[in-house]
Amino acid sequence: MSGWTYILASQRNGTLYTGVTANLGERVWQHKQKLIPGFTSKYGVDRLVWYQHFESITDAIAEEKRIKNWRRAWKLALIEKQNPQWRDLYEELNW
Repeated sequence: MSGWTYILASQRNGTLYTGVTANLGERVWQHKQKLIPGFTSKYGVDRLVWYQHFESITDAIAEEKRIKNWRRAWKLALIEKQNPQWRDLYEELNW
């Protein structure tokens, strides 16, 4: 099974959340609808600003853990490299 590692933000340079899922579109939709109680719904973190696909969910989980251990500046640089405008990439997903 393949998987996705993703980063959500509340706004540009705002609160960040790193997650992993097998279905990126559905998972981000759940965050946007605030269907999952917890960090993202509490802090309004629902803008998809970075994501990466992996052929293996195990690899996606490993990447999520790696990114979660990063300094904030490294996460911001990763987002800026793929998405310098901090667009909400959810609208561009084909799911």
